[in-house]
Amino acid sequence: MRREAIEKILGREVVHHQADLVKRLRARGFRVTQSSVSRDLQELGAARVAGRYLPAAALLGEAWHSAGLAEVAGFLTSWAVAGPHLLVVRTPPGLASSVALALDQAGWKETVGTVAGDDTFFVATFGRRQQARVEARLARLKRGVTHG
Repeated sequence: MRREAIEKILGREVVHHQADLVKRLRARGFRVTQSSVSRDLQELGAARVAGRYLPAAALLGEAWHSAGLAEVAGFLTSWAVAGPHLLVVRTPPGLASSVALALDQAGWKETVGTVAGDDTFFVATFGRRQQARVEARLARLKRGVTHG
């Protein structure tokens, strides 16, 4: 039951530290310590990525395939211009396709589409002006996660 609660918490909330998870579990009536939570995380296959804990399903890409852009914004590591119509966007390993899919599903009118690898994806835009708008939108999205 406790491990199920951990998976639900990690799937729905941003957890940066094990101590945060301990507090959330205690608030739900579980008697836990940091060491028991650490063991649970290890046995569940959860890991800390980009400063937050993710359940095993997210690490395999399953949980994020239908996630919205706001839910995956924390996985935007960096981006750079690659010519007049492309941006190269970096994510933690294994998450590029999920973030790219969320961007595609967001329907940004400036984008043509994305092509994803493991930790990097390309965003194709209609031109330099649209490329600049996408960069600005990514920056706002990232700030919203960092300061929101």
